[in-house]
Amino acid sequence: MAAGDVILLQGPVGAGKSHFARALIQSRLAALDRFEDVPSPTFTLVQCYDLDSVELWHADLYRLTSPSECDELGLVDAFESAICLVEWPDRLGDLTPQGALLLDIRPEGDDRHLHFQSEAPRWRDRLMRLGAA
Repeated sequence: MAAGDVILLQGPVGAGKSHFARALIQSRLAALDRFEDVPSPTFTLVQCYDLDSVELWHADLYRLTSPSECDELGLVDAFESAICLVEWPDRLGDLTPQGALLLDIRPEGDDRHLHFQSEAPRWRDRLMRLGAA
């Protein structure tokens, strides 16, 4: 993953959006031999992590009421300069970045079904390498 990569995490409450994001962040930190607490940004709205060459932003937009609040958080600028994981992306409205990867997480019993969607060739190529496309 690199600066400008945006993953939009969609799904109902309790689907596992935060769990997925926190596990991804912890794996990226562990690759740098860093082990730190990765809290949910439910109340802080945004948590940022330094991955040496790029920042990783984890945003939870559940409590926002307007897309303008996303811009006030600096999230729109972060879409260009950081890796961004965004929970509740419907709150972005017209600020949703083109080329983002939408990850729709749907619980079914004890399982989770993941659906990936993006129009950006870079995501399609990555997903094909993972066997997820």
